[in-house]
Amino acid sequence: MPSGFGFPNFRDTILFSPSLGHFMRIAILGTRGIPANYGGFETFAEQLATRLVSRGHEVTVYCRSHHVPKELKEYRGVRLVVLPTLKHKYLDTVVHTYLSVMHAIFQRFDAVLICNAANAIFIPKLTWTGTPVAINVDGLERKRKKWNKLGQLYYALGERASVWFATEVVTDAKAIYDYYLAEYGVDSTMIAYGADVERKLDAEAISEFGAQPEDYFLYVSRLEPENNAAMVIEAFRRTETQRKLVIVGDAPYAEDYKEHLRELAADDPRIIFTGFVFGSGYKSLQQNAYVYIHATEVGGTHPALIEAMGYGNCVLAYSTVENIEVVGDAALPYETAEELSRVIGELDADSARVAEYRAKAQQRVEAEYSWDSITDRYEALFEKLTARK
Repeated sequence: MPSGFGFPNFRDTILFSPSLGHFMRIAILGTRGIPANYGGFETFAEQLATRLVSRGHEVTVYCRSHHVPKELKEYRGVRLVVLPTLKHKYLDTVVHTYLSVMHAIFQRFDAVLICNAANAIFIPKLTWTGTPVAINVDGLERKRKKWNKLGQLYYALGERASVWFATEVVTDAKAIYDYYLAEYGVDSTMIAYGADVERKLDAEAISEFGAQPEDYFLYVSRLEPENNAAMVIEAFRRTETQRKLVIVGDAPYAEDYKEHLRELAADDPRIIFTGFVFGSGYKSLQQNAYVYIHATEVGGTHPALIEAMGYGNCVLAYSTVENIEVVGDAALPYETAEELSRVIGELDADSARVAEYRAKAQQRVEAEYSWDSITDRYEALFEKLTARK
């Protein structure tokens, strides 16, 4: 209700606005922060947080100091809390999340969203103070080849802690939903990743990468073994296409593997490594590609895959259950380097087929993965959590 005389205050206006629903104070933690400059969780946090703010909610995103400047306090209406951490392969995430949780305890948010099952052990510190917590568990992180036995054990514990402690477990793919149901008996809330639908060719925007519109095959991922960049390079090298292969991505703790990739590509001038690319540069590389190659084998819904579809790419998808769930019949699957090489060669000479799958991909994203519909589902989840509170 309006307070005092004259105009109602902002919070009261939001609280009783039928178009915006119930005002909520929400925090997102467990990512590197926004604006996104690393990977899928960061892009997800940016897209979700800014949309929730536009709907009248107050959103705080916790950020790591080596990814977001300490002096940045706000981004597109989202409140930023930048905290330090240890820049270490095994400690970076958990140290920062611990500090974030300790800060969040005193903010008394209406709901908290934690990203990554590795952070689940800290959930009780929030729930014990009455704050409901949803955790997006991501994929089966313990299966990634980069983790040693201790890391795999920790992620297995994280899965169990997610189930034990979270008010709500969120999965982003049917395969991950089925896993948690079969393994832990948990009926999780399944909410996928989102993407925009747009395609605009712009030669100038990608010229700095040595590429031309529709004259390159695109691969995007962190350069770690389970993402199969080596297989893509080997398959591409077997083709006679004059188009290029643009590899977008990096990995902070995989120097040996990255050196292996550079050695594989050393004598092929068609192969370009860009390192990490974010924002408008990344968007332009996606929208100007001829074909997108997705080769990741571990995880749930991969952001770059849905983004590639939304940006109007003909997609070649490594045939895992999770990937096929995302693409449906809107992409061309492959299982081996030999098969990938063959399909690259076929599409190189068949632009009509490429155009057909571009249209299918965008239609599927519009139907299943729009950011607005994803935000609708998270907003409903937060409403559910605050009602429990």
